[in-house]
Amino acid sequence: MLSFVALATRPEFSVSAVTCRNDHTRWSEAETYDGFRVVLVRRGRFRWKTGGLTADIDPTLAYLGVPGQEERFAHPAGGDVCTAFSLAPSLWRALAGDTRRANTSTVYVDARLDLAHRRFLAAARTGDTDFAATERLLDLIGRVVTRAVTGPTPAGTPVTGRDRALVAEARRVIDEGHPAARGLLPLAELLGVSPYRLSRAFTRELGVSLTCYRNRVRVATALDRLEAGETHLGALAADLGFADQPHLCRTIRTHLGTTPAALRRLLT
Repeated sequence: MLSFVALATRPEFSVSAVTCRNDHTRWSEAETYDGFRVVLVRRGRFRWKTGGLTADIDPTLAYLGVPGQEERFAHPAGGDVCTAFSLAPSLWRALAGDTRRANTSTVYVDARLDLAHRRFLAAARTGDTDFAATERLLDLIGRVVTRAVTGPTPAGTPVTGRDRALVAEARRVIDEGHPAARGLLPLAELLGVSPYRLSRAFTRELGVSLTCYRNRVRVATALDRLEAGETHLGALAADLGFADQPHLCRTIRTHLGTTPAALRRLLT
């Protein structure tokens, strides 16, 4: 029996926690999927077959799937828990270039990739899908792409001095509240760059992630509103693009170590 829990969903990608409670040695019926897929195991193990390749998938080995590819599964060791990343072709190209099929269908999951997986799961729990979860997803998939695709890829392009101007323009767009600043992917599209490159450039130039910078700007706006006497935190959270009031409160506490209510008393 399979169960799915959506962790993050946007037009460009979807991520689900998949729990399988099957226990069978026989191969399942063939399954196909629409998007590019990366599947990492959190617990357990299973067998995966596509074409002439058969692999034992566990927490140390992830697999990649392409649109229309037939896959079969067997679970001789019992159940498992996985994270399944499905990417639209446009997002795959933004990371891997025009390569439709990677040079390998499996990728060794070393400790750094394992940590990137865990950091994505933590970011997904914050409710900030458009920046925190997206940025962690790009880091994780970028690591997979650089191992699975031979040759130059957008994910493997080194950050250069020209990215200083890119970061400056991105800051301007965020500071002005442009509609594209609602998420990392639309922001990168507006600037005409790979979202992976934009994310990496921010960290190099400013020493903080794009998500952290955007939250810094939102916290400053929240302080302005609180200083002006704002009392409706739910409305403030919605106006600033937070998932909900608790998300606003957590972000303010992360940046300032205190609550909106305490800040209002300090400022007024």
